[in-house]
This record gives sequence, structure tokens and C-alpha cells, in this order.
Amino acid sequence: MQRLLVATLLALVAGAAQADDQLFYLGAGVSNNKISEITAINSDLNSTSWKAYAGVRPINEFAVEGDYLDLGSQTVNTTQYHTDVNYKAFAGYAVGFLPVPLPYLDVFGKAGLARWSSGGSSNSPSASLFSLSENGTQFAWGVGAQAHIGMFGGRLEYESFRIPNTNGAGVLSLSGFLRF
Repeated sequence: MQRLLVATLLALVAGAAQADDQLFYLGAGVSNNKISEITAINSDLNSTSWKAYAGVRPINEFAVEGDYLDLGSQTVNTTQYHTDVNYKAFAGYAVGFLPVPLPYLDVFGKAGLARWSSGGSSNSPSASLFSLSENGTQFAWGVGAQAHIGMFGGRLEYESFRIPNTNGAGVLSLSGFLRF
């Protein structure tokens, strides 16, 4: 009886792995990040970094997704001070897919919350070293398109959320993903 149960379970898992509409997906890619008008460094942060995400897509038109975004770091050296800053974020989204009549292409929009954090330090010859540390949660949104064949796919997307003491974060990313 146990062998029959194991064989049935393996057959179901193999069948699900071959299906075109897989339930879960994992992805990672490269991102171009822009955080402008950062008050702490009186500058902008433009960096190339990375992101990773995971999601569950229970129906064809809807998914729930979680992202980790390394937004980059920057060092500013002047004659008056030396400052280092870095930013990262975790985000959770509800993702809606438009009904496009091409089976390998998805166009999507997403809305949710981003939990961002910043850290760093600054010093100057006339003042002592002090550290910079902030975090917060803000509304986040994104749009994009993805193409997939079988279990593999690629995605191009733009995400944005507000960070106080800046002009906000904009993330353009190109990634690959695996559906299972």
C-alpha cells in the first residue's frame, strides 16, 4: 500500500512539473537603481546591483511575490567630510497579470509595501564620527513584462517606492526565473 501511495505521489509531482502553469517561481537578476537627492550625502546614488524574488501564482491572473533588493552603496569624499551610505529593501506585492493573447508573454502590474533600510557613517575633521541608520515601510508599485517557455523565463520590470530624505527609489531590473 505504501509503495502505491509513493508511486502515485511521484506521478502527480512529475505531472505538475511538466504542466505549463506552475504554481511557484524563483528569480534573480541585475538591477539599475537610482535614489536621487539623498540629504545625508547631498548627492544621488546610481548603482548597478542585484535583486532576488519568489512568488506563488495560484491563478493565471494573480500572484503574490516577495523581493529582496540590494539598492547599492556610495562613498562621498570631500575636503570637509567622508560619508558612506548603503540601501536595501524587502518588498511584498500583489501582482496582477493582463490577459495577453500570447501564451508565452505576461504583462503585469504590482502594488504592495517595501521595507527599506539605510546605513552608513560620516566624519569630518571638525566633528567626530557618527553613524547613519534609518528604516521604514512605504507603498511600493511596479510594472513589467515577462516571457517564458516551459519552466524558464525572463523579466524586465520597473519598481518604485518612497524613501524619506530622498526623492525616492527607482529600480529597473532584468532577471531570469524558474517556475515549478
